[in-house]
Amino acid sequence: MTGDLSAGEVPANPPLGPTRLRELAALFLKLGCIGFGGPAAHIALMEEEVIRKRQWITRQQFLDLLGAANLIPGPTSTEMAISVGFVRGGWLGLCIAGASFILPAALITAGFAWAYVHFGSLPQAASLLAGIKPAVVAIIAVAISRLGKAAVKDLPLAGLGLAALAAFFLGLNPIAILFGGGILGMVVKRSSDFLRPGGTRMVAGIFAGMFTGFGSRTAPRPATWATVLRSFAVFGAASAAAAPVAAKVSLGRIALFFLKVGAVLYGGGYVLLAFIDQGLVHQHAWLTQQQLLDSVAIGQFTPGPVLSTATFIGYLLGGAPGAAVATVAIFLPSFFYVALLAPVLFKLRQSPWMAAFLDAVNVCAIALMIGVTVRFAQDALRAWPAWVIAAVAAAVLLRWKLSPAWVVLAGGIAGLALAALR
Repeated sequence: MTGDLSAGEVPANPPLGPTRLRELAALFLKLGCIGFGGPAAHIALMEEEVIRKRQWITRQQFLDLLGAANLIPGPTSTEMAISVGFVRGGWLGLCIAGASFILPAALITAGFAWAYVHFGSLPQAASLLAGIKPAVVAIIAVAISRLGKAAVKDLPLAGLGLAALAAFFLGLNPIAILFGGGILGMVVKRSSDFLRPGGTRMVAGIFAGMFTGFGSRTAPRPATWATVLRSFAVFGAASAAAAPVAAKVSLGRIALFFLKVGAVLYGGGYVLLAFIDQGLVHQHAWLTQQQLLDSVAIGQFTPGPVLSTATFIGYLLGGAPGAAVATVAIFLPSFFYVALLAPVLFKLRQSPWMAAFLDAVNVCAIALMIGVTVRFAQDALRAWPAWVIAAVAAAVLLRWKLSPAWVVLAGGIAGLALAALR
């Protein structure tokens, strides 16, 4: 079934059960395998799958989840997967969706790390990427056009989006853009209410709702935190199944470093590299500069979350157990952040103040996606074959509503074919 739900409609979800959890696992395992191109591409793929194809959530709910994911530390696309899992399948769905999205990238990256350690070289995939990148640009552009129609509700929000985009290209911190834009949009839209005597009570009610929202009847029935922790234990054991390599650094130190990074990381994979350079290359001298550069290369041509670079680093530092520990540690904070925020997010939208804030943040998030896509396109569209691939991919997506997975695959095949003709 295809089509869109309007902002006010509620998806008709079947009762929570094994079928819905299997659907979550299957979808996010697939997205973890084909998610080339970074967070913007991942979000575009999710928009196609969970809104247009499956109608699991409304477009407005998707935008609210995206705005919230941009405001908290951690990888945005992974937190979107976790959030969709919670909305669709409750606490168990939260764990399954997140782990399913992370697992393919972690296993693929661990495989590259094994080859790197044993053979001393990296597999090259330049031709494949040359075709995949233009296709990803088209996928992101189509998703932005759809999300933008829902996010830009009036002229003031359109103006705020343009200002946010300009601030991005001027180099302003993305978090400052999101929070500043959200507050500005909220104040402008609700200024008349703020001046009323009851305005202060409304703001106090927002914060009260954040603590009472966990008891809302509309929230999924919570499981114990033991369920969450057991899911991570299973995920870690699966990642560590490969033959061990003698550890160079203790697992505890690896876990502590990546846990701290995951708890405070804003800005995604490229900011992670700054943490690694400062902490592991210069401060602890656990890695060489060349190893860091090779980890960057791995992150560029593996699908799924860019933060799976931590898997590669963990393998270099402690073998398969180190890869498992680093992977779990860097992603674990995101699960807890989403677990705290997701149950009350839609309840907060019932407040006119928070609705105005979320609308403004959503517009700013779309502006940031546009800015990132422009920079990504500058790298991906350097020759006329790339422009042709991007144009054909966009036309196919708009005309036939083909799954983005096939578009990514076709782009990769086109890249290999073009390389063979040279």
